[in-house]
Amino acid sequence: MADTGSLQQNSCMDFDEFTGEIQHRLELPGTGETVRAIRATLSTLGQRLPEGNAEDLAASLPMEIKWYLTGAVQEHGQRFDWQEFVSRVSEIEQADAADAAYHARVIVDFVRTLVPESDFQQLRDSLPESEDDEDWRQLFEIVDSGGWSEAVEAQTGGGPQPEVTGRSGDGNGSGPAQSRD
Repeated sequence: MADTGSLQQNSCMDFDEFTGEIQHRLELPGTGETVRAIRATLSTLGQRLPEGNAEDLAASLPMEIKWYLTGAVQEHGQRFDWQEFVSRVSEIEQADAADAAYHARVIVDFVRTLVPESDFQQLRDSLPESEDDEDWRQLFEIVDSGGWSEAVEAQTGGGPQPEVTGRSGDGNGSGPAQSRD
């Protein structure tokens, strides 16, 4: 299992370090694409979370990153499911749904390493994970598999991977599972 607390002591992480790490993990070509992926994921997550939960989660993040969860959000506590989340992230990020879903998973996994465990658990508790409800567990697939690591990245070559969990649907909100040929 990955060391989930390894970065939690680094409360001095700044915007450049945060975006640099996300850019590395996502293998994006530039800072603009990276910031757009972060903004899309965190502002959409901030829309879904109650305001207090978003503030708690954001408290340990760099100031500019914190803003995406809190200040950039007009209305907290909106009710939408995983598929709608992916659709919104995809639209903001200007990426296809599979890429947007993968980016969100990687970003949330990295946030997990920076925030107190209680704040991350509060996030999970705010998002129903049952298949017959809103199926937010898909957001936590990287977290639940032990977290992002250089070794896993090297084995998979990065980027969105085909579904290996046996669940149907590609997470893009378009209905039944579709082939990714």
